[in-house]
Amino acid sequence: MDLLIPSTGLLFWMSLTFLVVLFILWKWGFPVITDMVKERKAFIDDSLRKAHEANERLANIQKEGESILQEAREKQAQILKEAVETREAIVEKAQEKARQEGARLLDDARVAIEQEKKAAIADIRKQVATLSVEIAEKVLKQNLKGDKEQMELIDRMLNDVSSN
Repeated sequence: MDLLIPSTGLLFWMSLTFLVVLFILWKWGFPVITDMVKERKAFIDDSLRKAHEANERLANIQKEGESILQEAREKQAQILKEAVETREAIVEKAQEKARQEGARLLDDARVAIEQEKKAAIADIRKQVATLSVEIAEKVLKQNLKGDKEQMELIDRMLNDVSSN
């Protein structure tokens, strides 16, 4: 029965050893352990806080990145629109300039043609007049061989001039 029920002396010395160990642990062991647990808890809390801040920063950076990307797309669209407008304006200016130049060349060509036409008509009239005078001279020389015929011609011409 000694196995189930210990003797009083043994019980006393076991209780005293337990109390001494408990006192030593209470005085020097538990504070160290609790300090370590507190430090570990503080480290974990700090790590969680930093992780949360990092996640917030990452979310902010992503939002900023998306807004910058959207802004860049808008600027790109605006630049492309301005480029198209500029191109259309340049093309329109070039077409207008070409139309003006074509109209000017056409007017110059018309003036040159008109001048050449007038010069050709003047030349033809001169040639016709010269030819007419030569023909008339030859005809008159044949028809007006005598004085009487010359006088009749002069009278007819005077009559024609006075009637007009």
